[in-house]
Order: sequence, then C-alpha cells, then structure tokens
Amino acid sequence: MPPKNHPARNVIYIHTHDMGRYISPYGYPVPTPNLQKFTKDSTLFRQAFSGAPTCSPSRACLLTGVTAHESGMWGLAHKGFKLSNPENHLAAFLRRNGFETVLCGIQHEFSDHSEDKPYDHIYKEQPSSDEEKADAAIEYLKQEHTKPFFLSLGFFYPHRKYKQADYNVYNPDHIRPPDGIPDTDETRKDMADYHCSVEDADANIGRVLQCIQETGRDQDSIIIITTDHGLAFPSMKCNLNDQGMGVTLMMDYPGNPAKGTATDSLVSHLDIYPTLCDLLELEPPDYLEGTSIRPLFEGNADHIREEVFAEVNFHGAYEPMRCVRTNRYKLIKRYYSGPRRLSNCDGSHTRNVMLEKGWQHDELPAVELFDLFFDPLEFRNLAGSPTYADILKDLEQKLTNWMKETNDPLLQGDITPLPGALVNVPESISAGDGPFIQY
Repeated sequence: MPPKNHPARNVIYIHTHDMGRYISPYGYPVPTPNLQKFTKDSTLFRQAFSGAPTCSPSRACLLTGVTAHESGMWGLAHKGFKLSNPENHLAAFLRRNGFETVLCGIQHEFSDHSEDKPYDHIYKEQPSSDEEKADAAIEYLKQEHTKPFFLSLGFFYPHRKYKQADYNVYNPDHIRPPDGIPDTDETRKDMADYHCSVEDADANIGRVLQCIQETGRDQDSIIIITTDHGLAFPSMKCNLNDQGMGVTLMMDYPGNPAKGTATDSLVSHLDIYPTLCDLLELEPPDYLEGTSIRPLFEGNADHIREEVFAEVNFHGAYEPMRCVRTNRYKLIKRYYSGPRRLSNCDGSHTRNVMLEKGWQHDELPAVELFDLFFDPLEFRNLAGSPTYADILKDLEQKLTNWMKETNDPLLQGDITPLPGALVNVPESISAGDGPFIQY
C-alpha cells in the first residue's frame, strides 16, 4: 500500500434517512445551504448508489463491505433480521485496530436491544430529537482524544413522518414533486414537508460541520456524508431504479486533491469501507467486495468500476429483485409475481393520491432493460427490443456471474428468513400494521 501523504486518523460518518439526492448540491431547488457549502470542502459523487435500497440492508452493505444477502441483512433489523458476522462491521474492525467507536443517534444494523453493537459509547440513540443527536456529537468532538475515533452520527430526518411545513414559508404552489410523481396539490404539500424536514437535517449537519472546523477535526479526519437510499415516495425507496438506489455521497480528508470537485464515476456504498482502509493505511479484511475510491481522489483513474449491483429482498413484505447498472444501461430482474407490495412503500399523502387512481394494481415486469442516456427516468422498458438483445444478454450474464460470486441464495429459490423474523404478507397495506408472518 502506498505511503499515506495526509494526517487523517479519525473517521466521521454522518448519515441521514431517506434523502436520496434531493438536495441542492445535486441541482434540486431544496434548501440545504450547509450541504451546499460542504461541496467546497469535499468531493461530490454524482453517481453513487446503495447496494440495497431499504433501511437496514443499505447500511449493512456500507458498514460490512459486502452485499446485503451475504451479510445476512435481508430485511429490517427491528423486524428480526441480523448480521451473520457482526464482527465484520466497520466499527468493530476499527475498534480492533485501536479506534474508539462512538454512535450518536440512529443506526439500523442492529436491533435496539442487541448486545452486538460495536460501539464503546452510545449517545441519544432512542428516543431523541435530531438536535439532541447533533448536540451529543458536538460534545464528543469538543473532548480531548488520545485515540483515533470512529464517530457515527445518524439523523432521523428526512424520514417520514415529515415535519409539518409552514406553507407560508414553504409555499406548495412553488414546489415541484419529485420526477415521476403526479403534480397535484397534495403531492406538492407532501414535497413541501420534505423540504422542511431535509432543511432540519441540513441545519443540524451544519452545526456539526462548524464544530468539526472549530475543533480542528477537519485537519485530521475523514468526513463522509451520505444517506441510505432514495426518498420515501412511491416507486423510489425499496426500488432498484435510480430514484431508489441513487444516494448522496460527499467525502473529504486532509489534503484531498479533489476538494471542491464532483465526479460522474460509478461508485457503490460497498466502496467506502475499502477506501477508509486505504486512506488510514489499514490492511483491508479479505471479505471486502468494494474498490477503494482513492484513485478518483488522486486523479490516478477516471473510474474504479464498470458497473454497480443492487438488490431488494425484504422491507415490509418479500419482494426479491436484483439489478446491474453500467454508465449507460440498467437491467432489473424481479423474482416474484403479482401486484406491488404496498407495505414496502411508506404511507404518505402522495401514496394515497396514487392509490386512489389505481397504482396498487400495477404488475411490474419480470425483466426490465433501460437505456439511461435516452431514458434517465427509466420509463421505457427495452427488454423485448431486438435492437438491445445483445446488451440484454451481456447484462444478464453480468448479473448471473455476480449472483454466483456472492453466493446469492436466490439462485436456489426463495429466501427463507431466520427464525424470529417478522414479514408482512404480500397483501399488506402498511409495513407497521401487518398482517405478519412470524418465522
């Protein structure tokens, strides 16, 4: 491993819920001035993707460095799904390498009562406001530190239920709902509430970033700001389109030669763990599947991967899907039949509007192929087009190879959760209300 030419010794990992890329640094008219300011100090990844765009599986991919199905996190931690090897968690790995590990606020890789959480200190996990979570992180950052530290700071917002916006301030008449969502009074109000909620997250992130600078931690720390997956709107979160798996990702470290720039290179959440090992000069564990992003920072490569892969298994109900995405094309394969799994879409005013028009009756195709250059919103399925037959065949082979290399249980048939897991029946309307299957 090449010698380290920067003084980074700590890791500050700041993460939000359900934010996707709907913030101002990605070109959306959403009030996130502190995140916008951070773009001047960091590298912005415009094509970063979750490995599994549901809450616990997404975080498991980032924090174990392997696919969700290999980590064992097929579904939600608070519904009984567990990491097969909690000792592989990034915090556990860093603790073994002499780091103090600290959690302030949200995590979703372990149940609330799990004894496997690899943190030396836990502050304001539940219940607490995002302001209290930020306060705890600020208090920790102001302390003297004799050891390098890993600080995980998790915010609730902009998860639903959103904060109620003041519509005199966030005027729905001047707010556009996300791409692909009907433009109605109800959906505009729903998006106004998102604006209010994400601005709350931005304000608290801004307070922490200011403290990082005031305490000099920006001079000796790697800083990561990301989210788990896309917005909690219909056909986004829990889906393998870019609206579901596309994530915010900004990173900085002392001496970052790509400070203040943005890149369109494909990266996955799985690439963060090996990147940290690279920048911290730690021998990466042999189970990691991602690729270090360091060459992109240093300008030694214009890309680190040709494709990214992602999956969905359980959120509320069982809805197995897999995809491969290159710079131009995407293949999505569904391994179930029937209508949409409504319990995998968070309740909202927008969902209600769409249900009134029959959205719940859609049966999605088993195979979808998209040309993302001409169809970035993934509306035109080309799987049956003779023109794209060779591309379809190539992507299907890439996906099959990945599934084999990662021992994907779907190759053997349906996935059966471990005993104790709670799963909604396919007909469930709400993830929280059931009815459930107890394994």
